[in-house]
Amino acid sequence: MNSWHGPGRNVGRRLAFGLVTLVVFGVALGALGTIFLGGGPRRPWLIGLVVGAVVLVAGRARRPVRYVWQPIGRLIDGTERLARGEPGVRVDESGPPPMRAVMRSFNTMAIRLEEEDARRRRLLNDLGHELRTPLSVLRGEIEAMRDGVHRPSPAGFESMLDDVATMERLLADLRTLALTEAGRLELHPETTDLATLVTDAVSSFALLAEDHGVSIRVLTPQPVDEIDIDPVRIRQVVSNLIDNALRHLPEGGAVTVAVRPGPGTVVVTVSDDGPGIPADLLDSIFDRFTKGADSSGSGLGLSIARDLVEAHGGSVTAVNRERGAMFTVTLPAG
Repeated sequence: MNSWHGPGRNVGRRLAFGLVTLVVFGVALGALGTIFLGGGPRRPWLIGLVVGAVVLVAGRARRPVRYVWQPIGRLIDGTERLARGEPGVRVDESGPPPMRAVMRSFNTMAIRLEEEDARRRRLLNDLGHELRTPLSVLRGEIEAMRDGVHRPSPAGFESMLDDVATMERLLADLRTLALTEAGRLELHPETTDLATLVTDAVSSFALLAEDHGVSIRVLTPQPVDEIDIDPVRIRQVVSNLIDNALRHLPEGGAVTVAVRPGPGTVVVTVSDDGPGIPADLLDSIFDRFTKGADSSGSGLGLSIARDLVEAHGGSVTAVNRERGAMFTVTLPAG
């Protein structure tokens, strides 16, 4: 039985016919050139034979050429429509297998461009909302003082300074995100005692935790070797995770930060005994502006923490425990 059958046989026949077509056209063009340009014998029967062969081959080749050219035409048209910004551009994935693969890649690219455009629009909307709130409060306080509704007081100025600090943090976070996305985030690694760094970061939250009526502690059950990291950026990561835990803890809750060695890694965990992460947010907790309905943050802290850890070649995960949530930062020890 002949094993050359099915789609493979069709492709082989098209390739063979294409080669024959090229040869015939080459011979025909060479013969015509010899006759009309090279001074060869101008015999009418020879000219007719060559022209007939060209016409015959061109007629037989019309369908294979159309079979290849039509998908290329659709791809060119789709590219032009996409360049004009037309939404929902897709091309029909038909034609020879290589062309179908190209069109499939084009459709995937178009989908990703639409998703990125949607993310950019959401980012701008969320950014406007996050900046509008503290600006509105600040404007209201200033106008109330100007109109004599509120008398200037240390408490009033403190409130306005808090609003300014909120906007400063948001703008700093956005700058970090922009540098990360552009691949221009610079790290300045140095040999660092991670346990000491984490202990210092926890100490800076001691007063805030006391004001919230919660406890915070550090555990280092095993000695941890020094590692090469950017201490400023990793402290920012730990601080973001601690701040996130404190925001969602009720009075009487507890936060535990632990540092321990792993296989070729150093692991930092930040766990709490609060309500945990809502089920509908667990998969998107590290996405920009993702936050619970009762959150007062910007929704950028965890996204920045993930980007900074990944810039170090590490990873960060979040899970719900039996009680509360736990965030795990894994950094390479090398």
